[in-house]
Amino acid sequence: MQRVCFLLRVRPELVDEYRRRHAEVWPEMRAALSATGWHNYSIFVADDGQVIGYVETDDFEGALSGMAATEVNARWQRQMAPFFEGIGGAAPDTAMRPVPEAFHLD
Repeated sequence: MQRVCFLLRVRPELVDEYRRRHAEVWPEMRAALSATGWHNYSIFVADDGQVIGYVETDDFEGALSGMAATEVNARWQRQMAPFFEGIGGAAPDTAMRPVPEAFHLD
């Protein structure tokens, strides 16, 4: 099982709306994440817009490509893209950059 942490940045003025939308993730999006191998998936958002994501998966690249093949992900990414800084018009899920793990207490 891979443990993956990633960073993104939300525009500070949109943090509250970003949090609200994630409190109401569509059931079909949640089902697609589960079906494509996203487990124990969490997103944390600081008041300044720093986003820290964490997911456990057998294959992170496979989980990303599995989601990329779904229609619901395309809709979600289109709606969420305006919230982010520094992604240059890309879909947010393609801008995720894993942070190397330095320690894990087993």
